[in-house]
Amino acid sequence: MEAFGTFLPLILIFAVFYFLLIRPQQRKVKQHKEMLSNLKRGDKIITSGGIICTINKVSDNRELTVEVSDNVEIKIAPGMVADLYSIPEVQKKAPPKKEDNNKSGLSSLFSRKK
Repeated sequence: MEAFGTFLPLILIFAVFYFLLIRPQQRKVKQHKEMLSNLKRGDKIITSGGIICTINKVSDNRELTVEVSDNVEIKIAPGMVADLYSIPEVQKKAPPKKEDNNKSGLSSLFSRKK
């Protein structure tokens, strides 16, 4: 029973490492592989070097022909794709605030008009 007590802290440390480091990393790798297998023509991507480009051709998941600029195409390995490039949707603007007409005489004197 004493042997189990000495290994208990090591077992607990391994469990914490597994749930905080190993599992999230495995999940991230799985999502990345899934994203790579779903790449198609027209997708905007970011390479691991930071280049933003558009996919023109996918060849057997072994190489991608991407357009970096107008009439400039390069071939890259799919493993160099860091992420899909998505532009965040334009957020709706908040409605303009209504001004209070119930201001006292002094506050109306010192307030700035737009």
